[in-house]
Amino acid sequence: MNNAANQVSEYFGGESALWQYMQSLSPETAAQLSHPSSAEVLKVMERNVFGLLGGLPSEHFDVTITTDREHLARLLASAMMSGYFLRNAEQRMQFEQSLQAAGAES
Repeated sequence: MNNAANQVSEYFGGESALWQYMQSLSPETAAQLSHPSSAEVLKVMERNVFGLLGGLPSEHFDVTITTDREHLARLLASAMMSGYFLRNAEQRMQFEQSLQAAGAES
């Protein structure tokens, strides 16, 4: 395992079940999971990453961000976990809305 992957693995708690599952995904599945399902989730993720990196508008400032592999791996892992959380929240909201709609029809 390369150094960056090892650092991401350590961030997830070593060889955790989640990390092993993520590694077992096919490239097609990983690509599908990495795209937000809605524009709303995409906007929240953009705001989250923007907040982590800083908020200076690039049109008025020449912003350069530097980091090392370890911190970049942690940022990536954080963004991934935020994305999974948001997707789960979105699915739950849709499920609850479906249940309410089905209850209203009864």
